[in-house]
Amino acid sequence: MLLASAMFALMGSAVKLAIEQGASLPEVVLFRGMPSVVLLLIFARSGRLPLISPHWRRHIWRNIAGVSSMWLGFVALSHLPLATATSLNYTAPLFIACWMLGWGGAQRDPVRIAAVVLGFLGVVTMLRPSISGDEWIAAMFGLGAGAMSAVAMMQIRQLGSIGEPEWRTVLYFSIAVCLSSVIGVSIEGFGHTGPTGYMALGAVGLTGLCGQLALTRAFGLGSPLLTAALQYTTIIFAALLGVGFFGDQLDAWAWGGIGLIIFAGLLSVWRTMRENRVARPA
Repeated sequence: MLLASAMFALMGSAVKLAIEQGASLPEVVLFRGMPSVVLLLIFARSGRLPLISPHWRRHIWRNIAGVSSMWLGFVALSHLPLATATSLNYTAPLFIACWMLGWGGAQRDPVRIAAVVLGFLGVVTMLRPSISGDEWIAAMFGLGAGAMSAVAMMQIRQLGSIGEPEWRTVLYFSIAVCLSSVIGVSIEGFGHTGPTGYMALGAVGLTGLCGQLALTRAFGLGSPLLTAALQYTTIIFAALLGVGFFGDQLDAWAWGGIGLIIFAGLLSVWRTMRENRVARPA
C-alpha cells in the first residue's frame, strides 16, 4: 500500500503537469488507462495467460464502482477547492471502517478503526477544507466518490480472496477507464499539448499502472483496515513532491497533520503485527 500511495502521488503530479501543458481532462483519463491495457495485454499474451475471467460478474461491479468514483471525483475537483475535494475523496477509508465495524466479523478491530479515523483527521488537519453555501451539491459528488471508491476496494478484496490475479483485475479496470474516456473525448475533444505534456501523460499511465497493481494486491491479500489507514500516506508523498518540485510551503498545521497520518499508520501496522503474532501459535 505504501508503494501504491507513492505511485498515486507521482501520478497526481504528472496529471497536474499534463493539464498545465494543455492536455484536456478526458485525454488525461485516456492515458490513465491506455498504457495499462497495452502493457498488460502484452504480458498476458507472452505468458499465454487466459484473458477471460470466470468471475466476470464481480469485475463488472468493481469497474462500475471504480469508474464512477473516478468521474465523481473529477466533478468535485472541477467545482470545489482542491483541499475540500481531496478531503472528500479520502473518506473512502472511513466508509471501509464503517463497513468493517458493522459486518467485519473477526476483522472488526476498534484499534485499527481508530487508526483510520485518526488518519482522516490528519488529512483534514493538513488540507483544512471548507464548503461554502453554493458548493454542497459538488460536495455530495465528492462524498459519493469516496463511497464508490470504498465499494470498489471491497470488491477488489473479494476478487483477491477468490484467487483472481491482480493483473487481470487491473486490465479490466483499465479497459473500463478507456471506454469512459472515449465518451469524454467525444464531448470535449483533445487538448493542445506538446512533448512535455505527452511525457507527463505517459507518466500518468505508467505510475497509474504500478499504483493500481500494488493497490489491488494490498486490498486483495492484506488487512482492509491496515490498508485503508496506509492509504492516507498518498497525501504525505504528494505534499513532499509539492515541496520538492512545485515550490509549495508547509506550515505547522500541515506538518502536524503529516505526523498524525504517520502515527495512525504505525498504530495500524503495530496492531496487525501483534494480531499475527498472537494468531501464529494457534
